[in-house]
Amino acid sequence: MQKTKISRILAILSRAYPEAGISLSFENPFQLLISTILSAQCTDKRVNLITPALFAKYKNAKDFANAKQSELEKHIHSTGFYRNKAKNIINCCKMLVAHYWGKVPLSMQELVCLPGVGRKTANIVLSNSGIIEGIAVDTHVARVSRLLGWTKSKNPLIIERDLMRLFSKSDWHLINALLVWHGRRVCVARKPKCGMCLLKNLCPSAGR
Repeated sequence: MQKTKISRILAILSRAYPEAGISLSFENPFQLLISTILSAQCTDKRVNLITPALFAKYKNAKDFANAKQSELEKHIHSTGFYRNKAKNIINCCKMLVAHYWGKVPLSMQELVCLPGVGRKTANIVLSNSGIIEGIAVDTHVARVSRLLGWTKSKNPLIIERDLMRLFSKSDWHLINALLVWHGRRVCVARKPKCGMCLLKNLCPSAGR
């Protein structure tokens, strides 16, 4: 794909969504890590509704590590898959306490070894901590990237690699935010709003 076309798309999306950024509410990397684990198969809005009370009760990794799973499940029930999430959060925090003094390690290699943490979650935590090692690929990023012709894969790791080749490292965090916002507002999963899309003359999938 021509670099000029990619640059135009990036510029258009940047103008359309100047406020684009993460929607999860958090005060530090630890809260972001827990919130991102909870956001799997759940909206950020729903996660933001429960985390104030959650973080008031469980203030740090030690609190979560010592939590009763049944009690934690009650707090996070509305996020879906709550049993697995509760188990992962408790085990993740046990590892943080045992190996990292309760702090979140800020390296890809260490983060992906934590229970419940994959490369997407690690990228979100790192990029919002000022450390750029890759591009977080969620369902919106994957879908919009394929429609724009930036990748042919459905594998998040391959999609990430394809995007990393197309964009400068300085834009990796930005392109994630822009594609997420565009995917939520215009290029929606069930029926993309191609007629109102600012990229319709640049997108090979427009109108299909």
